[in-house]
Amino acid sequence: MTSLPDDTLLTESGLSARGDGRVLIVACGALAREILAVRDANGWTHLDLTCLPAILHNHPEKIVGAVRAAVDRHRADYDAIFIAYADCGTGGLLEAACAEMGVEMIEGPHCYSFFEGTETFAARDEITAFYLTDFLVRQFDAFVWKPLGLDRHPELRDMYFGHYDRLVYQAQTDDPNLTAIAEHCAERLGLRFERRFTGYGDLARSMALWAAI
Repeated sequence: MTSLPDDTLLTESGLSARGDGRVLIVACGALAREILAVRDANGWTHLDLTCLPAILHNHPEKIVGAVRAAVDRHRADYDAIFIAYADCGTGGLLEAACAEMGVEMIEGPHCYSFFEGTETFAARDEITAFYLTDFLVRQFDAFVWKPLGLDRHPELRDMYFGHYDRLVYQAQTDDPNLTAIAEHCAERLGLRFERRFTGYGDLARSMALWAAI
């Protein structure tokens, strides 16, 4: 099993490619554990992975340029490159850039959608749910609490989250400790807690297609 850097490194620095595969996945650092778990479980040793810093999740205007740079940097070293991002707040710009570069990305608006399955997620039409994944549960303070200033001004909580009625934890793994942390996150936000076991959803299905290259 591939060892991973800790979540702080995945958040701030990302993950470098090993350089010994034929096919490269360029992904968000928030997906590193999931991608490596699927790859290793299936023995897809020809898949290599590089991750951009997960904190770009909070700065979607920087994602397209970072993906372009990663593709340009690695294109000569791999038979094919795939992009493990959804739109992720880029307003269609990432899809346009991928089409221009001739690389495939995962369909959907964001990772919450493809973990649950894009069609299933769209059918729910949940506008009052706040979502967390395994990674975001582990990195809740870095991605939610501190960026919103709630560590300094907790009185702002209701202004930010007053229009939500629940926190939905999309669990990729069956981990009671993560579930307990996610439930505590819901309490901190004053939201009702709901857990859904999604597994890897469309991410795993996309990877199966990419592995067949």
